[in-house]
Amino acid sequence: MVAMGKKVKTFEIEFSDPSKSFYISGDKVAGRIVVEVSEVTRVSAVRVVGVGSAKVEYLKGKERCREEIPYLSYEEVLRLDDQPSDKDGSVILRPGNKYEYTFGFELPQQGQLVSSYTGKFGSVHYYVKALLVRPSQPALECRKLFEVEEPLDVNTPDLMSPSGGTREKKVTCMFIPDGQVSLNAKIDRKGFCEGEEICIDARFENTCSRIVIPKAAIIAKHTYQAKGRSKVFQQKLSSVRGNHIISGMCDAWQGKTIRVPKIKPSILGCKILRMEYFLLIYVSIPGSEKLVLELPLVIGSGSSSGFSSRTNSMSSQDGGSSTASNSWVSLRMPSAPPSYCELPRDCRLDTPLLDDYDGGDSPIFMNSHFQFPSSPPVYGEVEGEYNGNSRMLPVC
Repeated sequence: MVAMGKKVKTFEIEFSDPSKSFYISGDKVAGRIVVEVSEVTRVSAVRVVGVGSAKVEYLKGKERCREEIPYLSYEEVLRLDDQPSDKDGSVILRPGNKYEYTFGFELPQQGQLVSSYTGKFGSVHYYVKALLVRPSQPALECRKLFEVEEPLDVNTPDLMSPSGGTREKKVTCMFIPDGQVSLNAKIDRKGFCEGEEICIDARFENTCSRIVIPKAAIIAKHTYQAKGRSKVFQQKLSSVRGNHIISGMCDAWQGKTIRVPKIKPSILGCKILRMEYFLLIYVSIPGSEKLVLELPLVIGSGSSSGFSSRTNSMSSQDGGSSTASNSWVSLRMPSAPPSYCELPRDCRLDTPLLDDYDGGDSPIFMNSHFQFPSSPPVYGEVEGEYNGNSRMLPVC
């Protein structure tokens, strides 16, 4: 809100289409500046400014790291068409009247903007600012934010190609070899959009004496860069888990799914901040570090052709229940996405990623009289609904 003087009753910005939730490159941002006064007031000028910039700011020890990149800079002096003006361009505003100053400007073309973003240590904001200039008095100012979304098409050969990998870990107990745990996993593509299902094919093998648990999670990685230094913040957005795997057994996931929640598309086109995603497939090993495989994801706008109908069909069949690159390109955000400073509590992880304690998941060692607990244990992670697309096999 703007602190008004006694003479100015109303001073605000109204967009021509208030229902428009976002703008894209090349769109026209139009509206009007509304002014009402309670006393006769002389106005020298009404200026409108369009501003857009990316900012990063955080503390690194005692040093404050700050960087800013401008993306939009527009300025115009507005005039009333039917209002007579003096030689100096000033006008007289009288009580009881509503004065409207119209404005309009075009956004830069695609590739010159970065999508709106609000993060823990940085942001990309766009807004319209109006200045009411009065003789011998301080100028009044008001501003109004608007969202910008840059398109990102994930239907490219690179993002539609499969991704996978293999990891294994030798386990020891008091420096004595205790077998190993291995995983081999793949997904059919790297590009996805909000609401789509990621299908995971994986095989887990356990030859150590401990009971292990395979899991998968969608992770958001926010990277902020300033003064040649960087700061990284990671969030676990959703996750699923498989069955316990006892010693000498395997577990196979065949099309196990995890749904992409309501999130903003990847942001890779800004030099000082970026937001990337990856699918983390890992195995919790009691008494040892986790076995981890990271598969990069690119979250885009719209839908992935050839896959959207399949995933929508799967969603309708199960009632819609689910756990909700290194390249720098121009991107687009979905309409009305959540701010990353306002994520629901069940989607935000304030503790270090993967340092969660899987208390009660399994004992460290097996014994001949081991029995599974009568009720499921409580897990320290946000777990997705288990869809049953897995099977237990003996180690070959």
